[in-house]
Parts: sequence; structure tokens; C-alpha cells
Amino acid sequence: MHLLIVDDHPLFRDALAATIRLAHPDAVLHEADGIEAACAVLSANRNIDLTLLDLSMRGVTGFDGLITIRASFPRIPILIVSGHEDPRIVREALQHGAAGFVPKAMDKATLTRAITEVMSGALFLPPGFTEASAPAPRSKKAPLPERLARLTPQQLRVLMMIRQGKLNKQIAHELQVGDSTVKAHVSEILRKLEVISRTQIVIDTASLDFKQIHNTHPA
Repeated sequence: MHLLIVDDHPLFRDALAATIRLAHPDAVLHEADGIEAACAVLSANRNIDLTLLDLSMRGVTGFDGLITIRASFPRIPILIVSGHEDPRIVREALQHGAAGFVPKAMDKATLTRAITEVMSGALFLPPGFTEASAPAPRSKKAPLPERLARLTPQQLRVLMMIRQGKLNKQIAHELQVGDSTVKAHVSEILRKLEVISRTQIVIDTASLDFKQIHNTHPA
């Protein structure tokens, strides 16, 4: 069994690895301190069976890290191990493709059970998080996760940059493509997300930000 631990705190990676080795002494563990590093590890090791991901890391906004890994490696299940315990964030994480969610405050037995269940193909929620499975409020548009699933990996990268406020020329430079290619991606993003402007892209994807979830939903 090959597992990837993605967390920017070395001490927590060590603690997580020690917990996993107690239950799975033969497991092969890989580590990454960020999303870019995680994607590099996943690209180099196609036999990884499960990714354990912290949502809150340097340079990552909201669910962007989860979405990036899911877009690039859709067949590898992701178990969130996070300091966030708000059921609304748990629900959003599941809607964006997580296979399970374990708060960092949970005990070792819960983490071990979560790994076992997710590896068996089940969805894992710790006790007391039934609210997380409740359906999100519906709108006239398709649910956001469904619309995001329409985007290609490259379009998702462009979307992340739009959310960061970058202009087409900046996006083209970072992706090393032409301006016309970026314009084509933006047009497709608008169409697939069912919006008509870059501003609406940012507004519609605002729920990818934890702060926005807290500020726009009642406690």
C-alpha cells in the first residue's frame, strides 16, 4: 500500500506517518509539503493508492489544492485530514471530490478506520458529522462541483489564476502559451460554468474559499 501525506507542517507529517505505520507497518509512505510537490510525487509514483491532504497550506486558498489534485489525478482517492471541523466545510470538501474527512483533533483509531474505509471504496465521515452529507442549497444552475467537473485540467489551472486576479497576459506567461489560447480557455470556462463574465467566475466560485463559507452561511 502506497500513501501520500500532503501537509506543510513537518511535525504533523511525522505524527501522521507514525500513526499509519502502527496500523500498516508495510505501507510505503511518500510526503509532500505543498500541492505542486504533491503533483510531482503523484506523477512520479503511479502506484500511490491514497492521498491524505491538509486543506490549509501556504499558497492554497480554500479547496483549490483539493480541486487541483482531483483534476490531475482523478482515480486516486483523497482523504482530508484538516484542522477545520465546520460541517459546512466538510460537506463542501465531499462535494469537490474528497473520499473522506478526518479532523486533526480526532484520535488515531478514527484515522486508521478512515484509511481502511476509503481504501475499500467507502465514503468516510467521523461520528457527529451527519450534517456534512446534507445536500447543499440548490440554484437554477447546476451545482458548482458538477460545473467544475466539466473543465479540463488546463482550464482548471486558468480558473485558479483568474481567481487570483491575474490578467490573460500573465496567465499566458505562466502557462507558456499564447494569448489566444488563454482567451479560448476563458471562453470555455465561462460557457461551462454558465456565467457571462470574469467577475461572475470569481463570484460563483467564491464558495471554494473557507472564509466565504463562514461569511455567507448562517452558523
